[in-house]
Amino acid sequence: MAMEMEMEMEAASSPPISRSKSRKRGGWRAIKYILGNESFEKLASMSLTANITVYLRNKYNLSGIFLVNVVNIWNGSCNLLSTVGAIVSDAYLGRFLTLLCGTILSLLGIGALTITAAVPQLRPPPCPTERLCIQPHKGQLALLFISLILVALGAGGIRPCNIAFGADQFDTSTNKGRIQLQSFFNWWYFSFTIALIIALTGVVYVQTNISWSIGFAIPTACFALSTAVFWFGRHTYLYKSPEGSVFVDMAKVVVAAFRRRKADLKLVHEPTLYNPSGDIAWEARKLVRTDKFGFFDRAAVVTDPSEIDAQGLAVDNWKLCSVQQVENLKCVLGVAPVWLSGIFCFVVMDQQSTYGILQAIQTDRSIGRHFTIPPGWIGITSMVTLTIWILIYEQLYIRIVKKVVKRDSRLTMQQRISVGIIMSILCMFVAGTVEKHRRASAVKNGTFSSPLHVTFLFPQFALSGLTEAFAAVALLEFYTLKLPQSLRSVAGAIFFVSLSIGSYLSSLIVNVVHSATGGKNRTPWLGGPDLNMNRLDNYYYILGGLGLINFVYFIFFARKYLPSGEDENVERNGADPNRTSIVA
Repeated sequence: MAMEMEMEMEAASSPPISRSKSRKRGGWRAIKYILGNESFEKLASMSLTANITVYLRNKYNLSGIFLVNVVNIWNGSCNLLSTVGAIVSDAYLGRFLTLLCGTILSLLGIGALTITAAVPQLRPPPCPTERLCIQPHKGQLALLFISLILVALGAGGIRPCNIAFGADQFDTSTNKGRIQLQSFFNWWYFSFTIALIIALTGVVYVQTNISWSIGFAIPTACFALSTAVFWFGRHTYLYKSPEGSVFVDMAKVVVAAFRRRKADLKLVHEPTLYNPSGDIAWEARKLVRTDKFGFFDRAAVVTDPSEIDAQGLAVDNWKLCSVQQVENLKCVLGVAPVWLSGIFCFVVMDQQSTYGILQAIQTDRSIGRHFTIPPGWIGITSMVTLTIWILIYEQLYIRIVKKVVKRDSRLTMQQRISVGIIMSILCMFVAGTVEKHRRASAVKNGTFSSPLHVTFLFPQFALSGLTEAFAAVALLEFYTLKLPQSLRSVAGAIFFVSLSIGSYLSSLIVNVVHSATGGKNRTPWLGGPDLNMNRLDNYYYILGGLGLINFVYFIFFARKYLPSGEDENVERNGADPNRTSIVA
């Protein structure tokens, strides 16, 4: 959740300068509509994300592998579609239309989910016992999946565009515009935080303890109001026409190089490479041609004069690409080794939104005689831990170390990612140990819910939050610093893709473990409606072992692609924001 906030802010870190001088459009007059749309989208999507496992478990009777697959694939698709939405916005529709379509799709999706909660015939009947449940039929599942798909499509249109569209409303060529933009970021963060608090406390409580139909109706009503308000504000917005997507450019490089894969090209420097004269963007970025990933240089080689028209431009840009386009792709490929090491951290974090919630369901969640903690609330532990660490790091650690060593001594990216990976490993081993005791106490008492209190799950959720605080934030910073300024918006997209792959990989591992441990005379470790019949602790230990392998990979290989402490300070201070070389 905190990562989504940082990714969206990064997408607008270098907002385009508006060409419009109209006083009637843009500015704070337009921002109020945009902030309203973003706040309600977050309220709806986060209340659904936090509680989707509980809803599917309690109201659709889904369990085991199927439940985990649905949640992981849905989460992964939401993140992947955010990247698709960015491409569609930049290359085709523009931010306003992409936002509007995303808002309408999200409204339809959350509205359909509200209907499933309100109409009992659209769901299977309640379970006669906790271990005996009737599964939903195909029609009920079809409506459920259509609802989730619509929500994912809507999120894909809203998340990459909302804050960037807000940044478009200010003229950053003036000092006043830059100051207004900074205030906009602050107000965006404020609205994001308020929506998150309401979603993860109030709305989740209503859904779990009062009524699912009312709990879904609240964000549906908010989204309906948000859609109307966003549309009413259309006369106040400044619009920026789509100018093409860097992702499409990179796809062109891959296609062009692949088409020439069998050609015997003797690559030389500038004379035979397509580098359009008068390319202002190229001059501004000043990317230096590198020899790494030389295969893709084929895409920029001019093999026939007919490939260039009278204006000096490529006749077919899927066959011939500029040096600029090739170097952009090389920059993205250069962060891949570190990117791979971060994916497993997201796999660990995904466990808490699925199996962690299922563990909470089968624990003692009572506080006193009259209050029961909603299972979805357990996820707040990760957010609180992340927030506390950031406050300690920024307000205490940095100040104390600076007084001791007499200089600014922040933890390096290498240190933070290393610690983050270690936290992910500890998270799995702690989760496995807690689950072993939870299961044993439930089996001993012969009950579905263990007498172990839900607070015993706090450490694994806290370690998940520390994984995000150390590894995830450092990874995003690495992408931002290593990619040139022209590709800063790509950093968030790379992050979205890693989140989606983490969710898909998590689903793959679950299915592999389920298949490998099951058999005619064996009960699989995962699957079934009752965790007491499973060996979830062994699954957690397997993930911990895979985390150790990831740590070895990072220390002995991926770490070499990170800047050293001194180089990192130079990059953070902006000494050379357009540098493209990767430390190796």
